[in-house]
Amino acid sequence: MFEHIKDKFPFPKHKWRKFLSSFDRMEVPAKTLLLQEGEVSYNAYHIEKGIVRAWYNNDGKDVTFQFFLENTMFSSLESFKKGLPSMVSFETIEPCVLYKINKPDVEAFLEEVYENRELRTLFMDALFERIFDYMKHFFSFIKDSPQQRYLNLAQQKPEIIKRVPQHYIASYLGITTVHLSRIKSKILRERLE
Repeated sequence: MFEHIKDKFPFPKHKWRKFLSSFDRMEVPAKTLLLQEGEVSYNAYHIEKGIVRAWYNNDGKDVTFQFFLENTMFSSLESFKKGLPSMVSFETIEPCVLYKINKPDVEAFLEEVYENRELRTLFMDALFERIFDYMKHFFSFIKDSPQQRYLNLAQQKPEIIKRVPQHYIASYLGITTVHLSRIKSKILRERLE
């Protein structure tokens, strides 16, 4: 289940066994709130099956900020690391199989990573990959039209288009579901012409 992580971080087997034994397996239904905005995050999660979304409340309106698919780890990074209230909530979209790990176990793992320069570099690269996703999403709102944002999402993450309900996709793109329907109709018409 964690093979892709093992490939990224070449630890000795005995250290991997110790780290992996720190995870608790959870099966949770859709619409399960894993962390509420404003709470402090004491856990990180790995998704074996399902989709989780990060969202925040903007004057009573639910705004989806990011989606996490299978073989992804997630946490409210600023909250988890600094003990600050989380700026986002995490909620399952589909029934999920998750693996939860607590902060002390993650910190023990990170101590091992930090001692090894190669592993530290790999870890920082993985962390920056998530930050780059945030930056691309942010800049997309500045430079791209809603239609272009939808097309980019469909090209870069087609699983989201296939599996996530339309109202969450619309929220993620910063538009209404009606506007999303119009965009999809326009794209379909253009492809048929």
